[in-house]
Amino acid sequence: MPLAREQRKLAAIVAADVVGYSRLMGRDESGTLARLRTNRSEHLDPILAKYGGRLVKLTGDGVLVEFASAVDALSAAIEFQQIMAEAKRGQSTDIALVFRIGLHLGDLIVEGDDLYGDGVNVAARLEGEAPSGGILISRSVRDAVSGRVKATFEDLGALSLKNIERPIRAFRVHWEALDWPTQAAPEVPGAPSVTLQSSPTPLTLPDKPSIAVLPFQNMSGDPEQEYFADGIVEDIITALSRTKQLFVIARNSSFTYKGRSVDIKQVGDELGVRYVLEGSVRKAGNRLRIAGQLIDATTGSHIWADRFEGCVEDLFDLQDQVTTRVVGAIEPELEQAEIDRARRKPTRDLQAYDYYLRGMASLYVQVREATSEALAFFHNAAHLDTTFALPLAQASLCYVQRKAYGWSVDHDQEMVEAERLARCALELNRKDPRVLASAGYSLAYVCGRLDEGADLIDQGVDLDPNYALAWTWRAYTKMWLGARKSVIEDYERALRLNPLDPFAFLAQAGMAQAHYLAGRYVDAVAWAAKSLHLRPHHLPTQRIYMASLGMLGRNVETRKAFEVYRQLDPTARILTIRERTPLRLEEDIERLVAGLRLAGLPE
Repeated sequence: MPLAREQRKLAAIVAADVVGYSRLMGRDESGTLARLRTNRSEHLDPILAKYGGRLVKLTGDGVLVEFASAVDALSAAIEFQQIMAEAKRGQSTDIALVFRIGLHLGDLIVEGDDLYGDGVNVAARLEGEAPSGGILISRSVRDAVSGRVKATFEDLGALSLKNIERPIRAFRVHWEALDWPTQAAPEVPGAPSVTLQSSPTPLTLPDKPSIAVLPFQNMSGDPEQEYFADGIVEDIITALSRTKQLFVIARNSSFTYKGRSVDIKQVGDELGVRYVLEGSVRKAGNRLRIAGQLIDATTGSHIWADRFEGCVEDLFDLQDQVTTRVVGAIEPELEQAEIDRARRKPTRDLQAYDYYLRGMASLYVQVREATSEALAFFHNAAHLDTTFALPLAQASLCYVQRKAYGWSVDHDQEMVEAERLARCALELNRKDPRVLASAGYSLAYVCGRLDEGADLIDQGVDLDPNYALAWTWRAYTKMWLGARKSVIEDYERALRLNPLDPFAFLAQAGMAQAHYLAGRYVDAVAWAAKSLHLRPHHLPTQRIYMASLGMLGRNVETRKAFEVYRQLDPTARILTIRERTPLRLEEDIERLVAGLRLAGLPE
């Protein structure tokens, strides 16, 4: 009896997987799986329906999809990556899902609903070579889509791919966001709708030299070392920030480009800077290599490129070398005192520093479990180096998060602990702007010590005028003390220093509260809506949003906003708001209470 002839067909096959999947699962397994499920239902499935894709296989961290047309396959891949890039801007880099995609047009073996053969293998191997957030295609796809899809193709030459006998000509796909508009993220029930712009107007360059430091590539081959590479970049940003003649973009805006293929000129336009520093970190055993290149974003020209090698114990010296070279290349005439200021290091204990970096990575996540994890890391760092002030200051900020999100269990006890940590940090180091500002904000917000907190934050801003978060905290404390006009200016300064900050919700929420206290309720609603789009569950913003709607008499919207707030904080009362509000002026408290009453909050 003759053997049945195997069934074959020609199709476009897309292979995609999540970058750093093991790291994400190790940090938060249930949260990662929930985000993957949401991503499939809200993004992947609608795109497959739109372009006629068939889901062949779904693995833990990846998908295999079949399309009848190469044009449809590439269009779907670009639209998906564009949506993921937009979604990533509103998320912490520690939890955001980033995909890489490989696409091939070839002969496939069909067995039931599954596909096998060389075509599948090539797509999978191209996916493994693709950059984070990017797409790699074979020559067969390029030839099929050329002139039919709004994209350009960078020829990477013939690649030798694992288990593929012949070299594969590969092309990297580039596209413009304006050509692939995406819809805004889905609404949270009861939250305001916000229209997002995919291509903001380029920002004006500051009067003084301006720079952004992009996330360095982790070349260690170990996704678990991402926090280490990120920590090195954050320290370089901090060091550059202390050079007062420079305008330095804050960490959170720079890190929106993590895992993305970027055009340096576009980065310069979006962040409003002239210079961009990019690089890589390779950690192998006890050896460490930091490579960097400084680029003029206005011209695309490279100003310098170098690499710095040594033992892990030399980490701080290597960071100093990078910082000094950047400062010297941009402004050779900068005072040596400013360069020396940038070289100050908070600790020489590498294990304590490692715990500190892990704590910061957890603190940025801003979920209850991660905040508790951050607190433990900071305590470990402070225990290992009893002269290291920063972990204590950042530990006090954990209680700021707990209060803001309604996670406090024993408010009075946490207030005592936050004050203890802040004062211990200040006793150790009053020359570090991060210590001054963090301790000051904790004392002001958690402990109600507004005057002292405001003074400490002012000192931090004086030492580091590029510290965007300190400008936000300064605006909050001044607002709580009763200031008006200067508060708006400080929030604007914070947003300019950090134009793409996923945590911009904090400054936007402050703007909303400042306008509310000034009686500008329409403006308050607009700013609160922006803030809630980035962070729907931030209690202070929800309060201002529903109070502003109440003052405007927009009853239907007010009721919806109140229902959302009640789900987040079911025990809230006017009395508890009065007791815990940091507002100093009685007229401000009464204005807030009036709006909350109109929104329906019980006494």
